[in-house]
Amino acid sequence: MRIAIIGQQAFGKSVLEAFLARGDEVAAVFCAPEKPGARPDPLRLAAEERGLKLFQLPNLKSPAAEGALRALDVDLAVMAYVLQFAPQSFVNIPRHGTIQYHPSLLPLYRGPSSINWPIIKGDRQTGLTIFRPTDGLDEGPVILQKTVAIGPNDTLGSIYFDHLFPLGVEAMLEAADLVVAGHHSEHVQDEDLASYEGWCREAEARINWNAHAEAIHNLIRGCDPAPGSWTMVQGRKVRLFGSVLRPVRRFGDVAGKPGEIAAIGEQGVVIAVQGGVIEIATVRNDAGQKQSAASFAKSHGLAVGDRFESEAEAGLAAVAG
Repeated sequence: MRIAIIGQQAFGKSVLEAFLARGDEVAAVFCAPEKPGARPDPLRLAAEERGLKLFQLPNLKSPAAEGALRALDVDLAVMAYVLQFAPQSFVNIPRHGTIQYHPSLLPLYRGPSSINWPIIKGDRQTGLTIFRPTDGLDEGPVILQKTVAIGPNDTLGSIYFDHLFPLGVEAMLEAADLVVAGHHSEHVQDEDLASYEGWCREAEARINWNAHAEAIHNLIRGCDPAPGSWTMVQGRKVRLFGSVLRPVRRFGDVAGKPGEIAAIGEQGVVIAVQGGVIEIATVRNDAGQKQSAASFAKSHGLAVGDRFESEAEAGLAAVAG
């Protein structure tokens, strides 16, 4: 088939390579312009290395974008990790329209941080969807879905890189074949089941040590590796990774007050929380330096009984200050 790839970053590059590897013709690649100082876009680099026609347009709503796609005369457009808005006047140009990848089981978790939130909310499964893009965000008819189990210690990184990324590339190929052959079906999303979640950023990633153990554990792994859940200790901002939860089963097992260091091992730091303890394997400071949690505790003079600062305590300190 003759296709246009619209996307960016590593996922867009892998989708491009997968179509080329099996002999499909990529008429052109569309990717967003890179911001000054940003890392080179892997999709843009891959397109240039292969001598493919490349468009880096400021938006996909312009006559220039529509004219470029129309001139390509493609069977299908494939949207692989696209942050630019693509109107119907653009996506309907190819003979068989356009398909788009989204890393959730639509209509659940529409929005930009759809991998983080199922983990943060303690869901046992997530997945990916290939759908028809419409003018509504992640609202188009579903063509294909794949389900992925979320284990108790899975992180954003493990779910994406081990599952949603490779499965997504395969699903793009499968959906493209079905659509071009006319063997696909399209199912309208059930709006009664729909949910939208915004970005998971700094404010959402802050740890509240007064929350329940499961909520804290889920937040840490749902933000691992990005944006990185964080807390304050000794007036320093630190991000925590590699959480392991151990529930409390008897009163005598309670290890301390919420946010209090209960133990420091060879590598990890154990923190008391409501309903259990959480062991943290790795810490990253605000300068971006990573080290084992135990090494961090030693280098900063932390000891059993010291406490990480809760959100409520930080707010009171700010008011008092």
